Amino acid sequence: MIACNCVVQANQISTETEASLRVQLSEFAERRFHAPAAINWIAIPEGSGFTAGKPSTSSVVSMQAPEPLSRTEREPLLRELCEIWARETNSSLNEVVGVISDPPTQ
Repeated sequence: MIACNCVVQANQISTETEASLRVQLSEFAERRFHAPAAINWIAIPEGSGFTAGKPSTSSVVSMQAPEPLSRTEREPLLRELCEIWARETNSSLNEVVGVISDPPTQ
């Protein structure tokens, strides 16, 4: 399983959009990392997230790659991940923080 954390503002994303994102993120993980995503959906309570003094409209989507990635490998994956999120949520790419981290070193 590919660890995937989604941090969103409460009541910002509909249950239908969340369901679609869950499917698309798992498909992305299967296609790119050959394993399904284990999605942890975290909703920040209303009034708890701000950007420039206004309620935040940003989201964070973070996945952990199964093996270390080079910059040239990581960049297109991040682009695709953020485009999936922006398309499904009708957000701008400026509102999406995408992360694809390497696995922890042992």
